[in-house]
Amino acid sequence: MEVTLWGQDTTSAKPKLLDQVRIACRRLHYSPRTEKSYVFWIRRLILFHNKRHPKDMSQRDIETYLNHLATKKHVSGSTQSAALNAIAFLYREVLDQDLPGLDKLRRVKRKQNIPVVMSIDEVSATFERMKGTPRLMAELIYGTGMRISECVTLRIKDIDFDNRAVTVRAGKGNKDRVTLLPERLIPALRNHLLKVAQLHKSDLLNGNGYVPMPNALYQKYPSASCSLGWQFVFPSTMIRPWRDTGKFARWHCSPSTLRRAFREAVTQAKIHKHVGIHTLRHSFASHLLEAGTDIRTIQSLLGHRNLETTMIYTHIKPDYSKVSSPLDRMPR
Repeated sequence: MEVTLWGQDTTSAKPKLLDQVRIACRRLHYSPRTEKSYVFWIRRLILFHNKRHPKDMSQRDIETYLNHLATKKHVSGSTQSAALNAIAFLYREVLDQDLPGLDKLRRVKRKQNIPVVMSIDEVSATFERMKGTPRLMAELIYGTGMRISECVTLRIKDIDFDNRAVTVRAGKGNKDRVTLLPERLIPALRNHLLKVAQLHKSDLLNGNGYVPMPNALYQKYPSASCSLGWQFVFPSTMIRPWRDTGKFARWHCSPSTLRRAFREAVTQAKIHKHVGIHTLRHSFASHLLEAGTDIRTIQSLLGHRNLETTMIYTHIKPDYSKVSSPLDRMPR
Protein backbone atom coordinates (compact mmCIF):
# COMPACT_ATOMS: atom_id res chain seq x y z
CA MET A 1 0.00 0.00 0.00
CA GLU A 2 1.42 3.37 -1.02
CA VAL A 3 1.20 6.02 1.71
CA THR A 4 1.44 9.78 1.16
CA LEU A 5 2.75 12.48 3.45
CA TRP A 6 -0.61 12.62 5.19
CA GLY A 7 -0.92 8.90 5.81
CA GLN A 8 -3.65 8.27 3.24
CA ASP A 9 -3.95 5.27 0.93
CA THR A 10 -3.50 6.55 -2.63
CA THR A 11 -5.71 3.77 -3.93
CA SER A 12 -8.63 5.04 -1.84
CA ALA A 13 -11.19 7.48 -3.18
CA LYS A 14 -11.21 9.41 0.08
CA PRO A 15 -9.52 12.82 -0.21
CA LYS A 16 -6.12 13.32 1.34
CA LEU A 17 -6.06 14.84 4.79
CA LEU A 18 -5.02 18.34 3.72
CA ASP A 19 -7.66 18.28 0.99
CA GLN A 20 -10.20 17.39 3.66
CA VAL A 21 -9.05 20.46 5.60
CA ARG A 22 -9.58 22.64 2.52
CA ILE A 23 -13.04 21.15 1.93
CA ALA A 24 -14.04 21.75 5.56
CA CYS A 25 -12.87 25.38 5.40
CA ARG A 26 -14.88 26.02 2.25
CA ARG A 27 -17.93 24.26 3.65
CA LEU A 28 -17.84 26.61 6.63
CA HIS A 29 -17.13 29.62 4.36
CA TYR A 30 -13.77 30.41 5.92
CA SER A 31 -11.67 32.97 4.09
CA PRO A 32 -8.93 31.79 1.67
CA ARG A 33 -6.31 33.25 4.02
CA THR A 34 -7.63 31.18 6.93
CA GLU A 35 -7.70 28.06 4.77
CA LYS A 36 -4.12 28.63 3.67
CA SER A 37 -3.01 29.23 7.28
CA TYR A 38 -4.71 26.07 8.58
CA VAL A 39 -3.19 23.90 5.85
CA PHE A 40 0.25 25.38 6.53
CA TRP A 41 0.23 24.71 10.28
CA ILE A 42 -1.27 21.24 10.00
CA ARG A 43 1.38 20.28 7.45
CA ARG A 44 4.08 21.59 9.80
CA LEU A 45 2.63 19.52 12.65
CA ILE A 46 2.73 16.35 10.55
CA LEU A 47 6.29 16.94 9.38
CA PHE A 48 7.45 17.75 12.92
CA HIS A 49 6.24 14.34 14.08
CA ASN A 50 7.91 12.49 11.19
CA LYS A 51 4.79 12.28 9.01
CA ARG A 52 2.73 10.56 11.66
CA HIS A 53 -1.02 10.87 11.13
CA PRO A 54 -2.65 13.37 13.56
CA LYS A 55 -5.24 10.77 14.62
CA ASP A 56 -2.37 8.86 16.24
CA MET A 57 -1.08 11.88 18.17
CA SER A 58 -1.76 12.73 21.80
CA GLN A 59 -2.17 16.00 23.62
CA ARG A 60 1.45 15.70 24.71
CA ASP A 61 2.50 15.55 21.05
CA ILE A 62 0.58 18.76 20.38
CA GLU A 63 2.15 20.47 23.38
CA THR A 64 5.63 19.38 22.28
CA TYR A 65 5.03 20.92 18.87
CA LEU A 66 3.73 24.22 20.29
CA ASN A 67 6.63 24.39 22.75
CA HIS A 68 8.99 23.84 19.83
CA LEU A 69 7.49 26.85 18.07
CA ALA A 70 7.89 29.00 21.18
CA THR A 71 11.36 27.93 22.29
CA LYS A 72 13.15 26.94 19.10
CA LYS A 73 11.45 29.01 16.41
CA HIS A 74 10.73 31.95 18.73
CA VAL A 75 7.45 32.74 17.00
CA SER A 76 5.12 35.40 18.38
CA GLY A 77 2.12 34.77 20.60
CA SER A 78 -0.27 35.42 17.73
CA THR A 79 1.55 32.87 15.57
CA GLN A 80 1.33 30.24 18.32
CA SER A 81 -2.40 30.94 18.60
CA ALA A 82 -2.77 30.55 14.83
CA ALA A 83 -1.10 27.13 14.99
CA LEU A 84 -3.30 26.05 17.90
CA ASN A 85 -6.44 27.23 16.10
CA ALA A 86 -5.49 25.18 13.05
CA ILE A 87 -4.89 22.05 15.12
CA ALA A 88 -8.15 22.48 17.04
CA PHE A 89 -9.99 22.87 13.73
CA LEU A 90 -8.36 19.70 12.39
CA TYR A 91 -9.55 17.53 15.28
CA ARG A 92 -12.96 19.16 15.64
CA GLU A 93 -14.10 19.57 12.02
CA VAL A 94 -12.03 17.10 9.99
CA LEU A 95 -11.13 14.12 12.18
CA ASP A 96 -14.25 14.45 14.37
CA GLN A 97 -12.01 13.33 17.19
CA ASP A 98 -12.14 14.50 20.79
CA LEU A 99 -8.60 15.15 21.94
CA PRO A 100 -8.84 15.54 25.73
CA GLY A 101 -7.48 18.80 27.00
CA LEU A 102 -6.90 20.37 23.59
CA ASP A 103 -9.26 23.26 24.31
CA LYS A 104 -7.59 23.76 27.70
CA LEU A 105 -4.14 24.43 26.30
CA ARG A 106 -3.04 27.82 27.56
CA ARG A 107 -2.90 30.43 24.82
CA VAL A 108 -0.04 32.87 24.84
CA LYS A 109 -1.04 36.36 25.88
CA ARG A 110 -0.51 38.72 22.98
CA LYS A 111 1.51 41.84 23.48
CA GLN A 112 -0.54 44.96 22.84
CA ASN A 113 1.59 47.25 20.70
CA ILE A 114 0.67 50.81 19.80
CA PRO A 115 0.70 50.95 15.99
CA VAL A 116 3.16 53.20 14.21
CA VAL A 117 1.50 55.95 12.18
CA MET A 118 2.78 58.45 9.65
CA SER A 119 2.00 62.14 9.77
CA ILE A 120 0.00 63.68 6.92
CA ASP A 121 3.20 65.32 5.64
CA GLU A 122 5.02 61.96 5.68
CA VAL A 123 2.18 60.28 3.80
CA SER A 124 2.18 63.08 1.23
CA ALA A 125 5.98 62.94 0.81
CA THR A 126 5.78 59.18 0.24
CA PHE A 127 3.02 59.44 -2.38
CA GLU A 128 4.99 62.12 -4.24
CA ARG A 129 7.73 59.55 -4.80
CA MET A 130 5.38 56.88 -6.16
CA LYS A 131 3.76 56.69 -9.57
CA GLY A 132 1.37 54.66 -11.70
CA THR A 133 -0.75 51.84 -10.32
CA PRO A 134 1.27 51.36 -7.08
CA ARG A 135 0.60 55.00 -6.15
CA LEU A 136 -3.11 54.65 -6.91
CA MET A 137 -3.29 51.53 -4.73
CA ALA A 138 -1.40 53.19 -1.86
CA GLU A 139 -3.65 56.25 -2.02
CA LEU A 140 -6.73 54.03 -2.07
CA ILE A 141 -5.54 52.13 1.03
CA TYR A 142 -4.87 55.38 2.89
CA GLY A 143 -8.11 56.99 1.69
CA THR A 144 -10.36 54.03 2.56
CA GLY A 145 -8.60 52.24 5.41
CA MET A 146 -8.52 48.95 3.50
CA ARG A 147 -6.01 46.20 4.17
CA ILE A 148 -3.61 45.41 1.34
CA SER A 149 -5.31 42.05 0.76
CA GLU A 150 -8.68 43.81 0.48
CA CYS A 151 -7.23 46.28 -2.01
CA VAL A 152 -5.70 43.73 -4.39
CA THR A 153 -8.87 41.58 -4.37
CA LEU A 154 -11.25 44.52 -4.93
CA ARG A 155 -13.73 43.97 -7.80
CA ILE A 156 -14.99 46.62 -10.22
CA LYS A 157 -18.61 46.00 -9.22
CA ASP A 158 -17.83 46.97 -5.62
CA ILE A 159 -16.89 50.56 -6.45
CA ASP A 160 -19.85 52.97 -6.23
CA PHE A 161 -18.82 56.28 -7.76
CA ASP A 162 -22.25 57.90 -7.33
CA ASN A 163 -22.38 57.31 -3.58
CA ARG A 164 -18.61 57.59 -3.12
CA ALA A 165 -18.45 54.20 -1.44
CA VAL A 166 -16.40 51.01 -1.65
CA THR A 167 -17.80 47.66 -0.55
CA VAL A 168 -15.14 45.38 0.93
CA ARG A 169 -16.10 41.74 0.43
CA ALA A 170 -14.95 38.91 2.71
CA GLY A 171 -12.59 41.02 4.78
CA LYS A 172 -10.91 39.78 7.92
CA GLY A 173 -13.29 37.38 9.64
CA ASN A 174 -15.00 36.84 6.27
CA LYS A 175 -17.12 39.95 6.85
CA ASP A 176 -18.38 42.54 4.35
CA ARG A 177 -18.34 46.24 5.08
CA VAL A 178 -18.71 49.58 3.32
CA THR A 179 -16.06 52.28 3.50
CA LEU A 180 -15.80 55.70 1.88
CA LEU A 181 -14.32 56.42 -1.55
CA PRO A 182 -12.16 59.58 -1.56
CA GLU A 183 -13.53 62.09 -4.07
CA ARG A 184 -9.98 63.09 -4.92
CA LEU A 185 -9.28 59.61 -6.34
CA ILE A 186 -12.35 59.35 -8.57
CA PRO A 187 -10.80 60.78 -11.80
CA ALA A 188 -7.65 58.65 -11.52
CA LEU A 189 -9.67 55.56 -10.63
CA ARG A 190 -12.03 56.06 -13.58
CA ASN A 191 -9.07 56.35 -15.97
CA HIS A 192 -7.51 53.24 -14.47
CA LEU A 193 -10.71 51.24 -14.90
CA LEU A 194 -10.87 52.24 -18.58
CA LYS A 195 -7.50 50.52 -19.04
CA VAL A 196 -8.73 47.47 -17.12
CA ALA A 197 -11.79 47.34 -19.39
CA GLN A 198 -9.58 47.45 -22.48
CA LEU A 199 -7.44 44.62 -21.09
CA HIS A 200 -10.56 42.57 -20.36
CA LYS A 201 -11.88 43.16 -23.89
CA SER A 202 -8.57 41.93 -25.30
CA ASP A 203 -8.78 38.81 -23.12
CA LEU A 204 -12.30 38.08 -24.40
CA LEU A 205 -11.15 38.39 -28.01
CA ASN A 206 -8.43 35.84 -27.25
CA GLY A 207 -10.95 33.39 -25.83
CA ASN A 208 -10.19 34.13 -22.19
CA GLY A 209 -11.59 36.93 -20.02
CA TYR A 210 -12.42 34.78 -16.99
CA VAL A 211 -11.77 35.71 -13.37
CA PRO A 212 -11.81 33.44 -10.29
CA MET A 213 -15.02 33.70 -8.25
CA PRO A 214 -15.58 32.87 -4.57
CA ASN A 215 -17.75 30.13 -3.10
CA ALA A 216 -18.31 28.32 -6.42
CA LEU A 217 -20.45 31.20 -7.72
CA TYR A 218 -19.19 30.39 -11.20
CA GLN A 219 -21.45 27.33 -11.10
CA LYS A 220 -24.53 29.35 -10.17
CA TYR A 221 -23.74 32.24 -12.51
CA PRO A 222 -21.65 30.77 -15.36
CA SER A 223 -21.44 33.97 -17.41
CA ALA A 224 -20.53 36.23 -14.46
CA SER A 225 -16.91 35.07 -14.33
CA CYS A 226 -16.23 36.71 -17.69
CA SER A 227 -18.22 39.91 -17.03
CA LEU A 228 -16.45 43.23 -16.52
CA GLY A 229 -18.02 43.86 -13.12
CA TRP A 230 -16.41 40.80 -11.57
CA GLN A 231 -12.91 41.65 -12.84
CA PHE A 232 -10.30 42.71 -10.31
CA VAL A 233 -9.66 46.46 -10.10
CA PHE A 234 -5.94 45.70 -10.00
CA PRO A 235 -5.48 42.66 -12.26
CA SER A 236 -2.35 40.61 -12.76
CA THR A 237 -0.31 41.11 -15.90
CA MET A 238 -0.56 37.37 -16.61
CA ILE A 239 -3.31 34.80 -17.00
CA ARG A 240 -3.02 31.27 -15.65
CA PRO A 241 -5.15 28.12 -15.38
CA TRP A 242 -8.16 28.21 -13.08
CA ARG A 243 -8.05 24.82 -11.42
CA ASP A 244 -11.79 24.63 -10.63
CA THR A 245 -12.85 25.05 -14.27
CA GLY A 246 -9.80 24.29 -16.39
CA LYS A 247 -10.13 27.69 -18.08
CA PHE A 248 -7.54 30.44 -18.16
CA ALA A 249 -8.28 33.32 -15.81
CA ARG A 250 -6.71 36.61 -14.79
CA TRP A 251 -6.03 36.81 -11.07
CA HIS A 252 -5.34 39.97 -9.07
CA CYS A 253 -1.91 41.56 -8.91
CA SER A 254 0.69 40.55 -6.36
CA PRO A 255 0.94 42.60 -3.14
CA SER A 256 4.74 42.38 -3.34
CA THR A 257 4.89 44.95 -6.15
CA LEU A 258 3.07 47.52 -4.02
CA ARG A 259 5.13 46.73 -0.92
CA ARG A 260 8.38 47.20 -2.84
CA ALA A 261 7.30 50.51 -4.41
CA PHE A 262 6.13 51.83 -1.04
CA ARG A 263 9.34 50.80 0.72
CA GLU A 264 11.46 52.56 -1.92
CA ALA A 265 9.36 55.73 -1.65
CA VAL A 266 9.68 55.78 2.15
CA THR A 267 13.46 55.49 1.85
CA GLN A 268 13.60 58.30 -0.71
CA ALA A 269 11.46 60.49 1.55
CA LYS A 270 14.00 59.91 4.37
CA ILE A 271 11.36 58.61 6.76
CA HIS A 272 13.09 56.64 9.49
CA LYS A 273 10.04 55.11 11.17
CA HIS A 274 9.49 51.38 10.89
CA VAL A 275 6.57 51.52 8.46
CA GLY A 276 5.01 49.33 5.80
CA ILE A 277 2.02 49.55 3.51
CA HIS A 278 -0.27 48.50 6.40
CA THR A 279 0.85 51.67 8.21
CA LEU A 280 -1.40 53.59 5.82
CA ARG A 281 -4.42 51.87 7.36
CA HIS A 282 -3.25 52.84 10.84
CA SER A 283 -2.65 56.39 9.63
CA PHE A 284 -6.15 56.52 8.10
CA ALA A 285 -7.69 55.71 11.48
CA SER A 286 -5.40 58.02 13.45
CA HIS A 287 -5.94 61.00 11.15
CA LEU A 288 -9.72 60.52 11.21
CA LEU A 289 -9.60 60.51 15.01
CA GLU A 290 -7.50 63.69 15.03
CA ALA A 291 -10.10 65.32 12.77
CA GLY A 292 -12.82 64.59 15.33
CA THR A 293 -14.45 61.56 13.70
CA ASP A 294 -16.55 59.47 16.07
CA ILE A 295 -14.77 56.31 17.27
CA ARG A 296 -17.79 54.16 16.36
CA THR A 297 -17.65 55.44 12.78
CA ILE A 298 -13.94 54.60 12.58
CA GLN A 299 -14.70 51.12 13.94
CA SER A 300 -17.25 50.58 11.16
CA LEU A 301 -14.93 51.86 8.43
CA LEU A 302 -12.08 49.61 9.60
CA GLY A 303 -14.33 46.57 10.06
CA HIS A 304 -13.28 45.92 13.66
CA ARG A 305 -15.46 43.46 15.54
CA ASN A 306 -14.69 44.94 18.96
CA LEU A 307 -14.50 48.62 19.86
CA GLU A 308 -11.48 47.86 22.06
CA THR A 309 -9.48 47.12 18.90
CA THR A 310 -10.28 50.56 17.52
CA MET A 311 -9.66 52.29 20.85
CA ILE A 312 -5.93 51.61 20.55
CA TYR A 313 -5.72 54.56 18.16
CA THR A 314 -6.71 56.87 21.00
CA HIS A 315 -3.35 56.06 22.65
CA ILE A 316 -1.24 57.09 19.67
CA LYS A 317 -1.48 60.85 20.23
CA PRO A 318 -2.67 61.52 23.78
CA ASP A 319 -3.43 65.13 24.65
CA TYR A 320 -0.55 66.38 26.80
CA SER A 321 -1.11 70.06 26.01
CA LYS A 322 -2.01 70.82 29.64
CA VAL A 323 0.80 68.71 31.14
CA SER A 324 4.36 69.92 31.59
CA SER A 325 7.38 67.76 32.28
CA PRO A 326 8.97 68.09 35.74
CA LEU A 327 12.25 68.80 33.95
CA ASP A 328 10.73 71.94 32.46
CA ARG A 329 9.69 73.10 35.96
CA MET A 330 13.18 72.89 37.38
CA PRO A 331 14.99 76.20 37.92
CA ARG A 332 17.64 76.84 35.31
